[in-house]
Amino acid sequence: MSRVLSVEDERFPIAGTFTISRGSKTEAEVITCTIAESGFVGRGECVPYKRYGETLASVREQIEAARRAVEDGASRTDLLNLMTPGAARNAVDCALWDLEARTSGIHVTSRLGLTAPRPLETAYTLSLGEPEAMAAQARANAARPLLKVKIGGDNDIARIRAVTVSAPNSRIILDANEGWTEDNIAENLTAAAELGIALIEQPLPAGADQILGRIAHPVPICADESVHIAADLGKLKGVYDAVNIKLDKSGGLTAALELRDQARALGFQVMVGCMVGTSLAMAPAVLLAQDADFVDLDGPLLLARDRAPGLIYEGSMVSPPLPELWG
Repeated sequence: MSRVLSVEDERFPIAGTFTISRGSKTEAEVITCTIAESGFVGRGECVPYKRYGETLASVREQIEAARRAVEDGASRTDLLNLMTPGAARNAVDCALWDLEARTSGIHVTSRLGLTAPRPLETAYTLSLGEPEAMAAQARANAARPLLKVKIGGDNDIARIRAVTVSAPNSRIILDANEGWTEDNIAENLTAAAELGIALIEQPLPAGADQILGRIAHPVPICADESVHIAADLGKLKGVYDAVNIKLDKSGGLTAALELRDQARALGFQVMVGCMVGTSLAMAPAVLLAQDADFVDLDGPLLLARDRAPGLIYEGSMVSPPLPELWG
């Protein structure tokens, strides 16, 4: 029986408002790709991201352009040449992983050589705001062991200080989302080190970050917007200390595994992160992140409602996906 591919736009409300240096949103707009074959169904979810020129419409168009090849039996390896890295390929790739597991009866965990995947400690994200508002967010989540704090503007040192004082026992990742400049980065890095920050994500704009290879790193610095696929790693050596791997950037689990392995070989620390999506988007990333140095897979925790069944979160611990969800 031939495959049948379907694509659906879905929206999931965010609990409150999610704000970063580039703007705010109140819902997660996702695309779900479903591939049916011989009575089995595989699913994958992606989150189109405006920063990378993606919209719901453009991602749908990319998936539709690959429809015939996928329905004719294209493999995940074939997708690496059929589709470009990004959200569209991610949805199709993850749907194929899920479909393979269901048609073969072999779970993705087994295909990845994971005999006993474990629950992981994920960061929990605090939205960008004024220092007082961010302090309140930090106090409300001070029992969480790892917080990811959105910054990226004027007065960031006050924000960092407010959060660290309000959550003194939490390790803290700062995510500037390209919002710092060459004029303030040295001062901000010094303050972050003095306040015990564990990691700083993408302080400078991608393509304008080479200064990071010439200045001290009193806190490890992680590439996000500057890294999408394994081929990006060469130019990051000596510039960044870590890389943030997201399935929506790499274009699926298949490419993300290559990126992770090459990053490790080059000596980078590894973070596995996410866009704001549902448990279906997080599920393959939880398996990718089994040996990660930092895990940021809190997307469902930021939603007012998630898919059912979803991933199981207990505090900041997220368990591997059950087969009813994915894989």
